[in-house]
Amino acid sequence: MGIALEGICKSYGSTPVLGGIDLEVTEGEFLTLVGPSGCGKSTLLRIMAGLEAPDAGRVFLRGRDVTGARAADRDLAMVFQSYALYPHLTVRENMMTPLVLRELSGAGRLPLIGSLVSRGARRALMRQVEEVAEILRIESLLDRKPGQLSGGQRQRAALGRAMVRKPAAFLMDEPLSNLDAALRVHMRAELTELHRRLGRTFVYVTHDQAEALTMSTRMAVMKDGRILQLAPPAEIYARPATLEVAEFVGSPRINRLAAEIDADGFVCMDGDPVGLRLTPGRPAPVTLGVRPEGLSPVAESGVGTLSGRLGHVENLGADAFLHLDRDGVPLVLRADPARALGLRRGQTVHAAFIGAPLLFGPDGARIDALQAMEAA
Repeated sequence: MGIALEGICKSYGSTPVLGGIDLEVTEGEFLTLVGPSGCGKSTLLRIMAGLEAPDAGRVFLRGRDVTGARAADRDLAMVFQSYALYPHLTVRENMMTPLVLRELSGAGRLPLIGSLVSRGARRALMRQVEEVAEILRIESLLDRKPGQLSGGQRQRAALGRAMVRKPAAFLMDEPLSNLDAALRVHMRAELTELHRRLGRTFVYVTHDQAEALTMSTRMAVMKDGRILQLAPPAEIYARPATLEVAEFVGSPRINRLAAEIDADGFVCMDGDPVGLRLTPGRPAPVTLGVRPEGLSPVAESGVGTLSGRLGHVENLGADAFLHLDRDGVPLVLRADPARALGLRRGQTVHAAFIGAPLLFGPDGARIDALQAMEAA
């Protein structure tokens, strides 16, 4: 076991933030807490770190109850969004600081005397810093101060300061949010590779679903102080537990379309079947969830096709997304960019389903055939 949370509750005054969170982080995995701002993910991370105390519940680290333990006694390393580097110290000195505080005596920590009474120990600590700097490829930056570094270099320095301690787990609170888009993509790949090389537990907080989908072993989708779903990224994308999860994960956002189950168990939209049947079936309203890549433009309207007026084309180079209006209901589908160039704003576009859409019941939970029988 890596980190385990049991019944974690937290409120600020009369405002509830976390409502009884149970979570187990497996040793060595990369777990991402993802959700909109205000969902409680950063508060949950700070409770793991010992920077916040829960109102109720317990925190375990490798089977040991650390709920009342100080942050310094938890053997966890925190990487902040703001980097939190000391501006007056070099990168080398920033990375040395946690080692000096942990490994050296009071006299050994003093700026001048310390270098004399703990010379051998300091050399050993310096070697640790240089080893980590080599892993992060920041050897040439060790004698610079944070003000002389780019955003990506500061982020590596902050990671290096955490890594030198060789903690049981790394806790990261939106560490890439201050970087530009291209650098974020690059750092995502670097963090994934770093996790693979270190084999340590990573718990990573972000509001960016792309970070969660590309880096995680598992991801926990949060909203309103609750974990809506905890699963590998591919499962959350393909089989979201609820419509809330389906709408949060995926860009552009999943299309939601009103449908119904008829007396024969067919799922119909506007009276036409959409290729799904639930046996036996009783009439009931349902919602179809269709991702943009689950629709393809076709030349003509037919049974099971959708039609709408083209509002605009979002051209992303490799893909183009057509934004349609179906009598006030928005619909987005993916198209070949070359084909999209020939479309005009206001013209009617027809689309056909590619594969089966997702099906959600009146309560928003995803339903399969067996569940649909019970819900219907």
